[in-house]
Amino acid sequence: MGKLIKEQEEKGRLHIDTPLMGESLVGKALLRRTESAEYFRMQPDVNVLKIGGQSIMDRGAKALFPILEELVKAKEKHKILLMCGGGTRARHVYNIGVDLGMPTGVLSKLGDKVSAQNAEMLSVLLAKHGGAMIGHGAHLEQLHMYCQLGYIPITTGIPPYGFFEHPAELGSIPPHRTDSGACLLAENIGAKSLIYLKDEKGMYENDPKKGDRKTMKFFDKIHVDELIEMDLEDLIVERPVLTFLKNAKTLKSFQIIDVLRHPEHLHAALEGEHVGTIIYKD
Repeated sequence: MGKLIKEQEEKGRLHIDTPLMGESLVGKALLRRTESAEYFRMQPDVNVLKIGGQSIMDRGAKALFPILEELVKAKEKHKILLMCGGGTRARHVYNIGVDLGMPTGVLSKLGDKVSAQNAEMLSVLLAKHGGAMIGHGAHLEQLHMYCQLGYIPITTGIPPYGFFEHPAELGSIPPHRTDSGACLLAENIGAKSLIYLKDEKGMYENDPKKGDRKTMKFFDKIHVDELIEMDLEDLIVERPVLTFLKNAKTLKSFQIIDVLRHPEHLHAALEGEHVGTIIYKD
């Protein structure tokens, strides 16, 4: 054994031989060789639903209760992971942080707290129906078990970048917020679907709340490459989500639906029906 260790030390390594030995892990040719023909999907039966903070949660009981009622019905047939947006309170803390000159990573940590508050409220409201809050990234391998036992697992939508958040391309607002978190999680657990629960029927060419929606182009279904190339001034989902989908290995599309006016659309979307805007890659 001593002789083997000495030989390895002379070679400058004490590692198991692997094709990646001595590679920088940034070479393009090497990275292409690491592509898999088929990627393992940990939770292929789970539907990731991201409920909007400002669009739904901040509107209170009148908006939220009909949606929760439909969620309770849906969980009898579908496995659901519910993720929460931050909404108005997150925007308020971002505004204060920006005024104080806080860097993007600090703002990310501040926004995380608000999304977690919304998740906590949902877990309380749904407690008697099996609502159960799970920690940031905790117990994800047990989602199937939670759903089989009749639970509705709920978690914050903010990805845990914190101080490691990417610098924003424009300004200082964290680029990866709750839409991004939901997309990243859906991709990495190999979810059945990703559905964004909003207060608009889908994606327009601009914010319909800031203009005449009757004159705005509505995208019923659009390829992610086309949407990225258009570089629209405003979007109903965070911009990084488009890049995530473009590079996704298991996620092929997501849908944006209006559950504020049409809570029943939740069931249709879970059944794979087209009731909002579908953004797809293949």
